[in-house]
Amino acid sequence: MARRKQGEGTVFRRKDGRFVAQIRLENGKKKLRYCKTEKEAHVALRTMLHEKEQGMLPIGPNQTLKAYLQEWLEQAYKLSAIRTGTYYIYSSMIRNHIVPILGHIQLQKLTPQHIQTFYAKKLDEGLSAKTVSHFHTVMHKALSQAVKWNLVARNVCDLVTAPSVKRHEMKPLTPQQAQRLLKVAHEHRLEVLLTLAVTTGMRRGELLALHWDDVDLIEGSVYVRRTISRIGKFGLVESEPKTQRSKRKITLPPFVVALLQQHRQQQLIMREKAGDAWQERDIVFSNRHGGYIEPANLFTDFKRLLEQASLPDIRFHDVRRFGDCKIALKGQRVRAITF
Repeated sequence: MARRKQGEGTVFRRKDGRFVAQIRLENGKKKLRYCKTEKEAHVALRTMLHEKEQGMLPIGPNQTLKAYLQEWLEQAYKLSAIRTGTYYIYSSMIRNHIVPILGHIQLQKLTPQHIQTFYAKKLDEGLSAKTVSHFHTVMHKALSQAVKWNLVARNVCDLVTAPSVKRHEMKPLTPQQAQRLLKVAHEHRLEVLLTLAVTTGMRRGELLALHWDDVDLIEGSVYVRRTISRIGKFGLVESEPKTQRSKRKITLPPFVVALLQQHRQQQLIMREKAGDAWQERDIVFSNRHGGYIEPANLFTDFKRLLEQASLPDIRFHDVRRFGDCKIALKGQRVRAITF
């Protein structure tokens, strides 16, 4: 076998019969690829030399997928590339689902088949296509960063078919249905929350995370600055809205401002009754002790009100789609301003 010049790499055969394509990197370390035949090894050598010349050759350490995902997630969180709530969700997905099946595989040896088999296994376990598609999102983001860091040459998730998720059909309330819902909710502890949802289009998490410091009863407006959600064992997690556009100022109709003023007075009375059990957290729609209302409890009460109003079984999210948030009750208009 003819010797190659320094820097051109080499091909040789191991004692076990396998052929090896080898090049030396700028840092002095060797990069190897194992092949079954000499012909395959020469092809691999040319590929590595081309990738090296183009700056595409992965030069990262032979770390496992588990080690890489943990490092990527912590770096993303420290650099504020992901929100607090997203960090906890991703952490749970990685720890409970991805790592137990794929964590032991070396990052550079991860194949599309590994990923596809993982998705199929999770679907067979009974997880929904939507949940498995979230795994795909996490894996794709993480491996995209691995490509940028030159740890791998390609994102294998690009070669995988993610589960198809059926889009949920929106069932927005008509103005008459919205009126009926709020009529049934009159003097219910969720009356003001639902009114705000219908007239402003605020999301469930935004409503539950609303603080009095976000409400200007004199100007008649609310500022959406945070959201809240329950994330597994991490409990209720408060974080910033998903996008900058979600941070916004919303001008309220006068009758909604009046309802909030009444709600404030009623909450002060509830605080006095709670005494030492009250937790002062400045929350607008609090539970009986001043803490956050559990999203699950809101869901239960909301479904009960829908039933009492003889309305379709819709999601809470559909309430905010009422009239595309352009038509408010009593003929008032709602104006949302991004800041």
